[in-house]
Amino acid sequence: MKVLPFKIPKPDDDALVYQVDFGTSFYDKLHQHKEIQISYIVEGYGTLVVGDSINDYTKNDVIIIGGNVPHVFKSEQNDSSNFHMISLFFTRESFGSLFFDLEELKEVLVFFKRAKHGFKISTKLKQIEVLFLELEKSTKLNRFLILLQILKITSKANYKSLSSFIYDKTYSDNEGQRMRNVFDYTMNNFKSDISLTTISNVANMTKNAFCKYFKKRTNKTYIQFLNELRIEYACKLLESDNDLSIVEIAEQAGFNNMSNFNRQFKSIKQCNPSEFRKLSF
Repeated sequence: MKVLPFKIPKPDDDALVYQVDFGTSFYDKLHQHKEIQISYIVEGYGTLVVGDSINDYTKNDVIIIGGNVPHVFKSEQNDSSNFHMISLFFTRESFGSLFFDLEELKEVLVFFKRAKHGFKISTKLKQIEVLFLELEKSTKLNRFLILLQILKITSKANYKSLSSFIYDKTYSDNEGQRMRNVFDYTMNNFKSDISLTTISNVANMTKNAFCKYFKKRTNKTYIQFLNELRIEYACKLLESDNDLSIVEIAEQAGFNNMSNFNRQFKSIKQCNPSEFRKLSF
């Protein structure tokens, strides 16, 4: 099996990189890159992990991820799944170290503050969609001009932060690979029982060392992360399948104790599963 790099190289040396992902899934391995990423989800849905937080993504979402922020798009697939994402990659220094310090660009500086923790746009989505769909047939100059328009719009739009904590040191390749192994195993096996001993072995560490290691890099315990992943999955089932009972959903999400499921759900979502389901339909 080919070992994929934790730091993803971009395809060329352009100051602004335009990329289209199309297929059965997005790049579903934990990774980071120095560039800020602005993505428009044309088709597809799934789980998005950014820094310490678990979110979802779906069609028409506009997602911004800061430079060197570890993240992973985990696609939810069925027989008819298609995944299509359009992205722009750039750094604050891509167009010159002082470019975004120009007086004329001060109104977009809030974009860079928000990008540090990642954010998802909740208004002005149609305007941004139109701009993204123009990118394919645009010249490199016009793509640059479109980027400036997107920065202006996303700086003024309502938004939701994607992460509350970002580890302030860039992961080395070895450290990134270790965290990737932990995330991969967890995201592929969270419906089953995962003990601290099991996940510590995945990380090739002792249990005590792993617990300290994970907490330092995510600002939460591994069990907290695992419970949040399970609750997000439970929420998707509550929203999409009214035929499943709450007991069945708890079991499918990896909880074998209903009182623990209800307690974790209320702690994370500030309501119980029944209330959540009523709000979803």
